[in-house]
Amino acid sequence: MLRLLLTCEHGGNLIPSAYAPLFHGQEDVLKTHQGYDIGALELYQTMKPIADVGFYAETSRLLVELNRSLHHARLFSEFTQVLPPAEKERLLEKHYKPYREQVEQMVSDFVSAGRRMLHVAVHTFTPVLDGDERQADIGLLYDPKRKHEQAYSKEWKAALNKADKELLVRFNYPYLGISDGFPTYLRRKFTADEYVGIELEVNQKFPQQGGARWQEIQALLATTLQEVVLRNRTLLSENAI
Repeated sequence: MLRLLLTCEHGGNLIPSAYAPLFHGQEDVLKTHQGYDIGALELYQTMKPIADVGFYAETSRLLVELNRSLHHARLFSEFTQVLPPAEKERLLEKHYKPYREQVEQMVSDFVSAGRRMLHVAVHTFTPVLDGDERQADIGLLYDPKRKHEQAYSKEWKAALNKADKELLVRFNYPYLGISDGFPTYLRRKFTADEYVGIELEVNQKFPQQGGARWQEIQALLATTLQEVVLRNRTLLSENAI
């Protein structure tokens, strides 16, 4: 049986009061894509009803980057990199490890029960980065070597294109699915049959513009993902007979 897990690592730009002095005068930066994924939490909440389980975070990525591994150079931002080692470890213990560990434990519990876990990590990306305009509306990021990730991504893209031919949906864009991220970490913990990880990236031009189009895209992502999940649940059930 297939189970759907949704996560949202960059849902907000909150800074705990203990670390507020590090961000004094940086309120404008926190409101940009550097501080969080604009629109991601709203999208996550729209999609959450179709999921079996979900987790989200509202602390800013500038506090600690939940979508990076412990060894990554950008785990801490320019604002928190200055902290002494002991304080960095306290920050990880309180704001990084609890989030990551609860998600990993949930995957482990489902896998131990004989379930396949489809994990969709909900993110958004800035329309322009370093002067370059991103050429996509939606990105589906996965590991091409994992057949289920490739197959589910192709199904989802086909469903999106069928429902809305205007949407430009691309694979492994604007980032590579094998780059350091939470799904990449979880792939090392679980087999390709146990864990299917896809990062959803939506262009922030839609939440920034708001209105009916943004609402349409949110609903479309939810309904098409549900189609993929239901279809593959049926296939898994038939194969188990």
